[in-house]
Amino acid sequence: MPELPEVEVTRRGIEPPLAGHAVTGVVVRTPRLRYPFPADLARQLVGRTLAGIARRGKYLLLDFGNGTLLLHLGMSGSLRLLPGGAKAAPAQKHDHFDLVFGATVLRLRDPRRFGAVLWLPADDDIRRHALLAQLGIEPLGEEFTPRWLFDATRGRKTAIKPLLMDSHLVVGIGNIYASESLFRAGIDPRTAAGRIGLRRYERLVPEIRATLEAAIAAGGSSLRDFIHSDGSSGYFQQQYFVYVRTGEPCRICGKPIRTLRQGQRATFYCGHCQRP
Repeated sequence: MPELPEVEVTRRGIEPPLAGHAVTGVVVRTPRLRYPFPADLARQLVGRTLAGIARRGKYLLLDFGNGTLLLHLGMSGSLRLLPGGAKAAPAQKHDHFDLVFGATVLRLRDPRRFGAVLWLPADDDIRRHALLAQLGIEPLGEEFTPRWLFDATRGRKTAIKPLLMDSHLVVGIGNIYASESLFRAGIDPRTAAGRIGLRRYERLVPEIRATLEAAIAAGGSSLRDFIHSDGSSGYFQQQYFVYVRTGEPCRICGKPIRTLRQGQRATFYCGHCQRP
């Protein structure tokens, strides 16, 4: 699944060429992804100018003044910019949605159809939308501090790794970046979050930020389906310390990387470098 860095890389890739341009066409090739496509999407969008694109967690928010187009890439989605406008390259099997801006097409590809394209009218408070209202704080925002995470985890018996992936607490830290951040901070992923002291959170929070920022700078991680808006791949996977490196030597101590299951997800860690 695209995580925060991949979604942010996508936002930065599509906003500059599209902001300030008007929609000239809308093409929907399937009745629904995770949710049905809005029936009046073309009427709402054609002729409207894109003011800008924001990100909330793993959601992209395209502001058209009269409302906001909410996009989610699901488990395997990606957005591509294609030249040619209405004469752009023919859609492939999993290309479900086009937003045409004159000579440029923004195309959504979603092989598993877990993504979303929704319309939020301007008179609605998007912060209260069901998909956004319960989201936690942004890990790259000013609110995300060691003290905040320490206070938020008091009394919590949940292991720190799945807790970091809880979008009701913090948004966008998926499996890859939770595993990598905990390794960088030297914390065993099985440690109960409530047992971790402030000094260790003072190490973990900067490592979460640094890991996410490094991933964004590297264009994200291209595993399976994720590609950039220009069709290229990210390369942060070349910097992994632990993720999908089971049995390989730790880059720090040389001991083999281990794997365990937490909440039906694989967790990768070094039993020597990461301590409870």
